[in-house]
Amino acid sequence: MHTPYAAALHLLVTGLPWSGVAPEEPPAEDVKAGWTAFVVFLLLIVAVVILCLSLVKQLRKAQAAKDAGVYGDPPAPDPEDADPDAAEDPDTP
Repeated sequence: MHTPYAAALHLLVTGLPWSGVAPEEPPAEDVKAGWTAFVVFLLLIVAVVILCLSLVKQLRKAQAAKDAGVYGDPPAPDPEDADPDAAEDPDTP
């Protein structure tokens, strides 16, 4: 960052911009992720599941609209209206 506000931003972010004092690291046995990180992780999983379900719902709605001819395509034939005899071989009497 080469802006005039870079020093002020650095001061806000670090708190000790040029003091040369490095903060002490806690012992390794005192460092752990904790329950907060676990809850955040679970909430992210729930958010992804909700987004996937919403995507599937929107894709089904878009396919139904395409089959109905909303986007300018010819409407898809309704499988219930199809003649079952039409699927047979036309050469047989």
